[in-house]
Amino acid sequence: MVNKEVFVKIAKFVFNPHFLLCFGLAWLITNGWSYIMFGAGAFFEIDWMVAIAGAYLAFLWLPISPEKIVTVAIAMGLLQWIFPDDERTLGILKELHAKAKAQTKKRKAKKTRIKTDR
Repeated sequence: MVNKEVFVKIAKFVFNPHFLLCFGLAWLITNGWSYIMFGAGAFFEIDWMVAIAGAYLAFLWLPISPEKIVTVAIAMGLLQWIFPDDERTLGILKELHAKAKAQTKKRKAKKTRIKTDR
Protein backbone atom coordinates (compact mmCIF):
# COMPACT_ATOMS: atom_id res chain seq x y z
CA MET A 1 0.00 0.00 0.00
CA VAL A 2 1.26 3.47 -0.87
CA ASN A 3 1.58 5.76 2.12
CA LYS A 4 0.57 9.41 2.06
CA GLU A 5 4.14 10.74 1.71
CA VAL A 6 4.84 8.71 -1.43
CA PHE A 7 1.44 9.64 -2.89
CA VAL A 8 2.14 13.37 -2.36
CA LYS A 9 5.59 13.08 -4.01
CA ILE A 10 4.14 11.27 -7.00
CA ALA A 11 1.35 13.86 -7.29
CA LYS A 12 3.88 16.74 -7.15
CA PHE A 13 5.90 15.05 -9.88
CA VAL A 14 2.95 14.28 -12.15
CA PHE A 15 1.14 17.63 -11.79
CA ASN A 16 4.27 19.72 -12.28
CA PRO A 17 3.84 22.05 -15.32
CA HIS A 18 7.18 20.92 -16.78
CA PHE A 19 6.18 17.27 -16.62
CA LEU A 20 2.70 18.00 -17.99
CA LEU A 21 4.25 19.77 -20.99
CA CYS A 22 6.63 16.85 -21.58
CA PHE A 23 3.79 14.36 -21.14
CA GLY A 24 1.73 16.25 -23.72
CA LEU A 25 4.61 16.13 -26.19
CA ALA A 26 5.15 12.44 -25.49
CA TRP A 27 1.44 11.79 -26.00
CA LEU A 28 1.60 13.55 -29.36
CA ILE A 29 4.57 11.36 -30.32
CA THR A 30 2.94 8.09 -29.30
CA ASN A 31 -0.81 8.71 -29.85
CA GLY A 32 -1.70 12.22 -30.87
CA TRP A 33 -0.48 11.95 -34.45
CA SER A 34 -2.88 9.08 -35.10
CA TYR A 35 -5.91 10.96 -33.73
CA ILE A 36 -4.98 14.03 -35.79
CA MET A 37 -4.35 11.90 -38.88
CA PHE A 38 -7.65 10.03 -38.40
CA GLY A 39 -9.58 13.29 -38.06
CA ALA A 40 -7.88 14.92 -41.03
CA GLY A 41 -8.34 11.79 -43.16
CA ALA A 42 -12.03 11.60 -42.29
CA PHE A 43 -12.57 15.33 -42.89
CA PHE A 44 -10.76 15.41 -46.25
CA GLU A 45 -11.95 11.89 -47.18
CA ILE A 46 -8.43 10.47 -47.60
CA ASP A 47 -8.89 6.74 -47.23
CA TRP A 48 -5.26 5.72 -46.69
CA MET A 49 -4.92 8.17 -43.78
CA VAL A 50 -8.06 6.81 -42.12
CA ALA A 51 -6.86 3.22 -42.65
CA ILE A 52 -3.37 3.75 -41.18
CA ALA A 53 -4.55 5.87 -38.26
CA GLY A 54 -7.46 3.51 -37.58
CA ALA A 55 -5.19 0.46 -37.52
CA TYR A 56 -2.77 2.17 -35.11
CA LEU A 57 -5.62 3.34 -32.89
CA ALA A 58 -7.05 -0.17 -32.82
CA PHE A 59 -3.64 -1.41 -31.62
CA LEU A 60 -3.52 1.29 -28.93
CA TRP A 61 -6.81 0.14 -27.45
CA LEU A 62 -5.65 -3.46 -27.10
CA PRO A 63 -4.85 -4.52 -23.52
CA ILE A 64 -1.38 -5.70 -24.61
CA SER A 65 -0.40 -2.27 -25.94
CA PRO A 66 2.63 -0.86 -24.04
CA GLU A 67 1.64 2.67 -25.08
CA LYS A 68 1.11 4.15 -21.60
CA ILE A 69 4.44 2.86 -20.32
CA VAL A 70 6.22 4.15 -23.42
CA THR A 71 4.48 7.53 -23.17
CA VAL A 72 5.55 8.03 -19.53
CA ALA A 73 9.11 6.89 -20.33
CA ILE A 74 9.35 9.34 -23.24
CA ALA A 75 7.91 12.11 -21.02
CA MET A 76 10.57 11.45 -18.37
CA GLY A 77 13.28 11.50 -21.03
CA LEU A 78 11.94 14.75 -22.47
CA LEU A 79 11.80 16.24 -18.97
CA GLN A 80 15.48 15.48 -18.44
CA TRP A 81 16.36 16.77 -21.91
CA ILE A 82 14.24 19.95 -22.04
CA PHE A 83 14.43 20.95 -18.36
CA PRO A 84 17.79 19.70 -17.05
CA ASP A 85 17.87 22.43 -14.38
CA ASP A 86 14.52 21.53 -12.83
CA GLU A 87 16.09 20.05 -9.73
CA ARG A 88 12.85 19.72 -7.75
CA THR A 89 11.08 17.51 -10.30
CA LEU A 90 14.19 15.58 -11.28
CA GLY A 91 15.02 15.12 -7.59
CA ILE A 92 11.63 13.53 -6.99
CA LEU A 93 12.16 11.33 -10.04
CA LYS A 94 15.60 10.23 -8.85
CA GLU A 95 14.28 9.54 -5.35
CA LEU A 96 11.39 7.44 -6.69
CA HIS A 97 13.82 5.59 -8.96
CA ALA A 98 16.13 4.84 -6.03
CA LYS A 99 13.20 3.54 -3.95
CA ALA A 100 12.02 1.34 -6.82
CA LYS A 101 15.55 0.01 -7.30
CA ALA A 102 15.86 -0.79 -3.59
CA GLN A 103 12.48 -2.51 -3.65
CA THR A 104 13.56 -4.61 -6.65
CA LYS A 105 16.78 -5.63 -4.92
CA LYS A 106 14.79 -6.53 -1.82
CA ARG A 107 12.44 -8.74 -3.86
CA LYS A 108 15.35 -10.43 -5.66
CA ALA A 109 17.09 -11.13 -2.36
CA LYS A 110 13.89 -12.58 -0.93
CA LYS A 111 13.37 -14.70 -4.04
CA THR A 112 16.96 -15.97 -3.89
CA ARG A 113 16.57 -16.74 -0.19
CA ILE A 114 13.40 -18.74 -0.87
CA LYS A 115 15.13 -20.74 -3.63
CA THR A 116 18.12 -21.58 -1.42
CA ASP A 117 15.85 -22.69 1.43
CA ARG A 118 14.30 -25.42 -0.68
